[in-house]
Amino acid sequence: MRFLIVSFDGLRPDLVSPELTPNLCRLQSLGITLSRHRTIYPSETRAAFPSLVTGATASRHGMVGNQYVDRWVKPSRFIDTSDAALLRKLDLESGGRLMDVPTLGELLAAAGRSLAVLATNTAGTTRFFHHKAEDFGHIRLSGHFRDACTPDEVLAEAEAVAGPLPTAPLEVEPDKAGQDWITTAFLKLIWPKHRPDVTIISYGEPDNTSHVHGTGAPATLGIVSHCDCQFGRLLDWWEVEGRAEDVQIIAISDHGHVTGHTRVSVVDSLRNAGFRPGAAPARDFDVVVVPGQVGALYLTDPGEDQIARLVEAIAKEPWCGPVFTRPKNEIEGIAPGSLGNHLVFANHRRSADISFSFRADDSVDPFGLIGGTFYESDRRGGLGVHGGLHPKELAALGIVAGSAFGRPGSASTIPSGICDLVPTILQVLRISRPGTMTGRVLHEVLDGASTAIPEITQETFEASHGSYRQVLWRVQAGGSTYLEGGIAE
Repeated sequence: MRFLIVSFDGLRPDLVSPELTPNLCRLQSLGITLSRHRTIYPSETRAAFPSLVTGATASRHGMVGNQYVDRWVKPSRFIDTSDAALLRKLDLESGGRLMDVPTLGELLAAAGRSLAVLATNTAGTTRFFHHKAEDFGHIRLSGHFRDACTPDEVLAEAEAVAGPLPTAPLEVEPDKAGQDWITTAFLKLIWPKHRPDVTIISYGEPDNTSHVHGTGAPATLGIVSHCDCQFGRLLDWWEVEGRAEDVQIIAISDHGHVTGHTRVSVVDSLRNAGFRPGAAPARDFDVVVVPGQVGALYLTDPGEDQIARLVEAIAKEPWCGPVFTRPKNEIEGIAPGSLGNHLVFANHRRSADISFSFRADDSVDPFGLIGGTFYESDRRGGLGVHGGLHPKELAALGIVAGSAFGRPGSASTIPSGICDLVPTILQVLRISRPGTMTGRVLHEVLDGASTAIPEITQETFEASHGSYRQVLWRVQAGGSTYLEGGIAE
């Protein structure tokens, strides 16, 4: 038995329709839709995909965001995880501890099995799917970046059958060529010649196009349709050949998108409040503001008084959503008005002193999609963003099909998440799961599973200070916890 995981970066599940994505809908008819599937916080790509391959939240694997500040070296340094060469360097420097827990590729290698990766995401994201592929002789191919590919001879074989590695398109151009290339490389080379035990094919769209055109814009819908067509090639193969070879197929996304409606500057707000903010550690700054849609503030002096002062300053801003600091007790953070960062599984040693989401709402964007937010970037309003706690950011695609799964054409209403997929795969492959995993086995969708429904418990957490009030919603199912959303008032 083997597995094929196909990911659509940033695809909102509510964009799946017979008109736009007929092939994903075809898979739904052949398998089970995970209708309450969620990602982790922060809802960023290079935190979510490590959660996919480790079966654990960021509090365990340590990739706390697309960017973070490493304070465990002197001097502190800013880390951008889109850099594949830097990730390799960090892994070697740390003695193989880039991530603090075992990954799918490592677990498969230990069991004498193989993982192949084909991806058109950034070079760093591509490496995250199997950051030690070269150590085990496994395959990792980028649709654009040679430095993320291994082994060299497999890349050469792929170029012989799929054509030269496409150049990454300009940011404003939807990436069609890359998706075509990795699909062809799998169908013409990786499967026929290598037959990996698990393959991950990651389409880096529609995420990029949503960021530069808007989540419901014609260009974005066009690339969604194009990726679905490439997925249709995979599904045609699966129905004719893969299914007969007992390949299980899983379609996912790593997060959703909402629309940025009001641009702000966190740096300007903090400077006006009397702080000395900067974008990277330096002598002249007392707080590092990690750039991006997820708020991450690292203080030079992370004492309780300074953290409380900083939280009080941002909580007064109209753009400030839910705020998290290190725990004071089971619910509250050490700063008045904050919640403990353990509640959103953001309590790793690399985590920021203060994590926050921008304030989001249920406004409807020009394309008719629900979900709007304050945002920080140099782009105009009306474009797709993600990283926070709006339910549309946390909602993720999840469809499973194959002989291991039951009830074709049905939907599971039991909460599930991106951390659950690898535990389920290992269960089917009869490979032991390490205790580091926070995800659970999705017994309810496996073939022959008991009809017993796991106990589902809703949780609500609140914190307030002055006129600021925030609420966080979670749900527990089968021993695992999933984030449902968070707001601030």
